[in-house]
Amino acid sequence: MKHVVLVVPLYNEEGNIDALLTSIENVFAALPAYSYEVILVDDGSRDNSLQVVKQKAQQDPRVKYISFSRNFGHQNALKAGLDMADGDCVISMDADMQHPPSLIPTMLQHWEAGFDVVYTVRQEGADLSAFKKRSSSTFYQILNWLSEIDVEQGTPDFRLIGRNVLNELKRLNEYDLFFRGLVKWVGFKQISIPYQQEERFSGKSKYTLKKMMRFALQGITSFSIRPLYAAAYLGFAISLLSLLYLPYALYSYYFGRTISGWASVIVTIAFFGGLQLTILGIIGIYLGKLFMQSKGRPLYIIKETNLYERS
Repeated sequence: MKHVVLVVPLYNEEGNIDALLTSIENVFAALPAYSYEVILVDDGSRDNSLQVVKQKAQQDPRVKYISFSRNFGHQNALKAGLDMADGDCVISMDADMQHPPSLIPTMLQHWEAGFDVVYTVRQEGADLSAFKKRSSSTFYQILNWLSEIDVEQGTPDFRLIGRNVLNELKRLNEYDLFFRGLVKWVGFKQISIPYQQEERFSGKSKYTLKKMMRFALQGITSFSIRPLYAAAYLGFAISLLSLLYLPYALYSYYFGRTISGWASVIVTIAFFGGLQLTILGIIGIYLGKLFMQSKGRPLYIIKETNLYERS
């Protein structure tokens, strides 16, 4: 019998845990050839998520949990679950029921057919706002242009990975984790399957616009130094363009046609000042990553877990 481990990060999801576990149990009831285990990673929740998880763990030995000492972020919670997973394959998914557990049998079928990674691609619904659609499309276009990987638009952290891929991901110890890109980066035989995203069963989305922007920058700067090259090329191009102004300046000076005015000067200073700050910001992001990585701090701190009580 093959063993499947499901890794589910949690942050203030107390209203979704029961529905998620019930749905997973119903799915595997129709899959007698597989045993399963659910690792719920509590990422410093402020509600009663941990208490609900502990209660479920007492009722069902297949429910395991990891509790962080504080909030370390979704990607680090996912890494903790993968580090502690011990199965023939691992399925990562969110707790809000937007990743339908009913897709698990299809994922297992592709895995049994020889695929090492079965990842999902979200189909954009008609109710999704135009801003959300456009911002998502722009992010993936920029990511694929600037990085050295190709991530399909609408790819969430809802995927199945085989044991060989899991072993490689466990070896990684990067400070800024971006699993959507890392899973593509490791290679192996991969296949995508489309799905329709469900409505949240309970609660509100934890991804604010600020968090999404930070996540986008994290993804873009995690897989390539092309932004640094782009900044250098931009600076070089503007320097060349500025030389075109030199003949006009000399002509105006010698023929007494100089025009005094502060507007053009202020606009020029503001433009180049903003450009310099942008380039310095890009360099700063990369230096910041090196600084944080050099500290060698753990990606997460586990406060308590029952994973050592595996049956």
